[in-house]
Amino acid sequence: MSIVERAIKAAGGASELSKKCGLHRTSVLFWRRLGHIPHRHVATAEAATGIPREELRPDLFKRTPAQEAAR
Repeated sequence: MSIVERAIKAAGGASELSKKCGLHRTSVLFWRRLGHIPHRHVATAEAATGIPREELRPDLFKRTPAQEAAR
């Protein structure tokens, strides 16, 4: 399952995620085609889903040793 699919599922569906992010549903569905969540929406997607930004976009955000120890 892609991270976008995980985020959609965690939020309760594409419509719910789009509402929580203040976007139109088609924007969230476009993320599926992109294969990732755009960087400007990572913070709101993190808040909406509870999935850490390091998992949503590991190419942009790195885990620190303290974060690894907390898991």
